Amino acid sequence: MSILTLENVSKHFGKVRAAHEVSIDIRAGEVFGFIGPNGAGKSTTIRMIIGALKETSGTIYFKGEDIRKNSHYIEQISYVPGDVNLWDNLTGMEVINFFMEMRGFKDQGMRDRLIKKFRLDPSKKCKTYSKGNRQKVALISALLSEADLLIFDEPTTGLDPLMERAFHEEILAARDAGKSVFLSSHILSEVEKLADRIAIIRDGEIIETGRLADLSHITRIEYIIGSDDDLAFLKDKPYVHDFTVEDGYTHLMVDNDKIAEFMAAVGSLRITHLVTEPPKLEDIFLRYYEDKS
Repeated sequence: MSILTLENVSKHFGKVRAAHEVSIDIRAGEVFGFIGPNGAGKSTTIRMIIGALKETSGTIYFKGEDIRKNSHYIEQISYVPGDVNLWDNLTGMEVINFFMEMRGFKDQGMRDRLIKKFRLDPSKKCKTYSKGNRQKVALISALLSEADLLIFDEPTTGLDPLMERAFHEEILAARDAGKSVFLSSHILSEVEKLADRIAIIRDGEIIETGRLADLSHITRIEYIIGSDDDLAFLKDKPYVHDFTVEDGYTHLMVDNDKIAEFMAAVGSLRITHLVTEPPKLEDIFLRYYEDKS
């Protein structure tokens, strides 16, 4: 079942196309990664989803219903922006409790567990918090709800690696509990760890959508080879890239859809060492941008 669907959604500011004919579909109980560099159109798309911007064209559906015909859909969404602003004279606990009360969420045990897990001092006023601590307040508040869709825009900005891991654990727990997560980020390793499916946005347009495995056609696999034979002939193969020799081992990248040809080419060689590195989201992302630039 789809929880959020965008059909050819565009947002133009005069001649500037911040988002153009964006179509994505987020299913119930999945983490959907939304990746692209800063300025690619991620935040503009999110602002249209939450109703902060009106789309120039296209339609956004929440649980199959046009959001323009049901303003109450937003009550089923928790959203954390990349740059969090809080009320300076309230404490972290007062902010968290305010959002809990506003949503009718009463699980104080979960609240206390998250505060402890994220190592937040909730007694301090928000004006004294660092960017990372403000982010913690927002993340904890978002998780303390019955929302069916959690939207995070660059959520780990300002968090140290330990707190990033805590956030990742809570996202996966939310997914396992049946919630949907829309995770917008330019941190590719984060999306790779969490996302069931991804969409890549470039210059306001979606250029790829699918599971990581589905996008392997635009990536390359790294091979590290030791051999008693001369491997220099591989440099001339059109599917081989970044050929280097280091410490007696040959390093090269091979187009994923040409693996069979590559293996045939090296099949008769005296291979003494062979290591492969599987395709990573970062390789897919950078390769696609290179090919389209």
